[in-house]
Amino acid sequence: MMSMTLSEKIIAKAAGQDSVVPGEIVVCAVDLAMMHDSSGPRRAGKYLDELGVPIWDKDKLVIITDHYINDPDPGSIRTQEITHQWVADKGIENFYPEQGICHVILPEKGHIKPGLFCVGADSHSTTAGAYGAFMVGVGATEMTGVLATGEIWVRVPETLRINVTGRLSPGVAAKDVILKLCGDIGVMGANYMAVEYGGDAVKAMTMDERMTLTNMAAELGAKTGIIAPDAVTVETLADYGADNVDVETWQGDDDAKVARTIDINGAGLAPQVAAPSNPENAANVGISAGTKVGQAYIGACTGAKLDDLRMAAQIVKGRQKSVNTRFFVAPATHRIRDIAAKEGILKILEDAGAKILPTGCGGCIGLGDARLDEGMTGISSTNRNIVGRAGPATSKRSLG
Repeated sequence: MMSMTLSEKIIAKAAGQDSVVPGEIVVCAVDLAMMHDSSGPRRAGKYLDELGVPIWDKDKLVIITDHYINDPDPGSIRTQEITHQWVADKGIENFYPEQGICHVILPEKGHIKPGLFCVGADSHSTTAGAYGAFMVGVGATEMTGVLATGEIWVRVPETLRINVTGRLSPGVAAKDVILKLCGDIGVMGANYMAVEYGGDAVKAMTMDERMTLTNMAAELGAKTGIIAPDAVTVETLADYGADNVDVETWQGDDDAKVARTIDINGAGLAPQVAAPSNPENAANVGISAGTKVGQAYIGACTGAKLDDLRMAAQIVKGRQKSVNTRFFVAPATHRIRDIAAKEGILKILEDAGAKILPTGCGGCIGLGDARLDEGMTGISSTNRNIVGRAGPATSKRSLG
């Protein structure tokens, strides 16, 4: 049998073939489909109803509300009504309303395992690749096809291998690695590629940190991001109640061909900040020294996991925010919020002047209390800082 990367092995399995090669077009059976309140029932669900066909497999569909929640706007309220009604009408059991951000909820609830071929109606669905799954973001039209048939066509992507070596210095994390990569190759530097992360620095990362890498593969223009599963993967999934996790099968072959390899010296990496209004504006944090910040936001699928909150608490412990700066924290899920509260993390953040916001996507997409004001400059742990993403077009956001 020919040698294949991890992504190629998963695609081959889903396509019912012994092997696949980059550029080949195949039809894959979907193991899991995920939609949220913005992309799901009001869009793909509506299209499916217009077709008049049933969902191919309700047990393989997960719906999560995380976007238009905690928002009194009539449009947001209507979106929630549509979502809840559609879920009830279809009898969807895997429904998680207002429990957390979809990309973090999926593994927490035991839906992600190595070797699965998954689709999500959100561009950052690539996050699941941290667990050795192949997951891609799709639009409403493609998701409608998946809901109806359980299948989707795929052009097998080339693989970009990222080797991160050396021990990361104190204060340097996975977010700095991916921002460095955004700065080096640009937001389309991995266009339609499977970005495979490896190296001893990645192996030393927790699952929370690995999720940051695969999450922001989307900012590189990648089809997905993926990391080979190991003992850390198994241990984390066991904590989430998942069993029968197959690690041995889902490893890429050492001699598999890849399109490109990039080596990053983690030991020599400095903390990164991406200046407005593009993730590829990443540079060493020192370049941004002296920039006045009106708001700091810790939240989103990228930067509000438990490890993110722990790191933030270590930094601000015993300190106070500036009176001229707003400070918001929105834990990624209720589970994370509860653990952070028990560990005293939330109190440390509050003592430093942070306001703890309800779980959800709000601050990342310009909704709720963390929406930037006119002309305001903010910094956040989110993944995108394009113009108008977090507030009015006159506002600016850096990423850190």
